[in-house]
Amino acid sequence: MTPADIFAQVSSRFQSDKAAGIDMSLVFDLSGDNGGQWSVVVADGKCDVSDGAVDDATATIKMDADDYVAMSNGDLNPMMAFMSGKVKVDGDLNSVMKFQSIFGL
Repeated sequence: MTPADIFAQVSSRFQSDKAAGIDMSLVFDLSGDNGGQWSVVVADGKCDVSDGAVDDATATIKMDADDYVAMSNGDLNPMMAFMSGKVKVDGDLNSVMKFQSIFGL
């Protein structure tokens, strides 16, 4: 599975009941093989996923593409990845935490 495969499925993991009142945009900047940039925008109880980076993102998450796949599969703990420096966040860290709960990660 690649990051592109995962982002194609992100909308199906979206839990709109947990997104009430949330307005945020996250950019995932993934390096390495199969890397790239994807944006996830949550607003008005809806989720929109697109290739590339949106302007004025609430937060940008930078990490290796393989680590992102491992984290999405449950093979890498998100908090441990952050604490060990495998994940870097520019912007609002709270939004990243909300993202995890909205998408059941």
